[in-house]
Amino acid sequence: MTNETKKLMIFRFSAMGDVAMTVPVIQALLKSYPDTEVVMVSRPFFEPLFASLPRTKFVGVDLKQTYKGLWGLFRLYKFLKQEKPDAIADLHDVLRTKILSAFFKLGGFTNIAVIDKGRAEKKALIRPQNKIFKPLKTTHRRYAEVFDKLGFHVDIQHFKPVLPPLSNQVKLFLAPLQDQKVMGIAPFAAHKGKQYPLEKMQEVIRLLLKKDADLVILLFGGGKTEKTLLDDLEQIDRNRVINVAGIFSFEEELQLISRLQLMLSMDSGNGHLAALFGVPVLTIWGATHPYAGFAPFNQPDENWILPDLKQFPQLPTSVYGNKTFEGFEKVWNTIKPDAVVEKILSLLHQL
Repeated sequence: MTNETKKLMIFRFSAMGDVAMTVPVIQALLKSYPDTEVVMVSRPFFEPLFASLPRTKFVGVDLKQTYKGLWGLFRLYKFLKQEKPDAIADLHDVLRTKILSAFFKLGGFTNIAVIDKGRAEKKALIRPQNKIFKPLKTTHRRYAEVFDKLGFHVDIQHFKPVLPPLSNQVKLFLAPLQDQKVMGIAPFAAHKGKQYPLEKMQEVIRLLLKKDADLVILLFGGGKTEKTLLDDLEQIDRNRVINVAGIFSFEEELQLISRLQLMLSMDSGNGHLAALFGVPVLTIWGATHPYAGFAPFNQPDENWILPDLKQFPQLPTSVYGNKTFEGFEKVWNTIKPDAVVEKILSLLHQL
């Protein structure tokens, strides 16, 4: 990157896990280029993810109302160009970001790089027959390659977790738990193909409580439906299973997650959030597979809990978990609750 370049604008609007995966890459970039500033353009809800990053301005944009449609995106372009970026990194490559980039180009701005999502490779990984079953580039690496195109050579291993300060409410909540092991469980995912059945997760929780008397489990989720389902799981033992959904702000949930000793999640956002703070993350995979590049940052392969791929060679069936096959529910029978518990206890014992 030339000395003239001072400000990098980044587009990544959703989903939460994908936005969270930008954080270690941006942090590494800022460490390597101390004269560079970042303007992160994303959905307003995600602002707390970037609070620990130096020289980073977060711009939250409402794409459903304020900047809806083509005219809205033009107004967003006019707003963003006031930042006078020296380079733009499109880490999303969707219709909205393509249109935004086109407006910048029409305005004479050409220093734009776009992510290569590896769509053909991913399609070969998930097709039913003649799969090319091999690990693809991680999303973190793909993000770093966009910066590389702009002249920022980033070593993502430079990332160091930063624990956020605790609010008074979080301090009060954690105070009675300071002498206990505290782990998180985030049992939900955007698609059923990625979600371990709740009845099996219930068995996981029962076994954990039985085998480790010092363990407290925090349940994470969002929305009314998930909160209701988590309330049911909480009934297993209200003293040692605590549903935190709807109690804390997103910023405070990040504070809680940062102090966990372990997170059990699906292939979903909460696993990525925990990884940002160096928390060990166990992930359960179903229709998707970590080879597609969406495993939480800096977590070892042995933290993947996978179904029996010999019994179900058609797996993975999807990059996002939205495609399965008839009889898919049998896949989950190859991930036994006691095996999940054994893995959790082994990791907790190592801490």
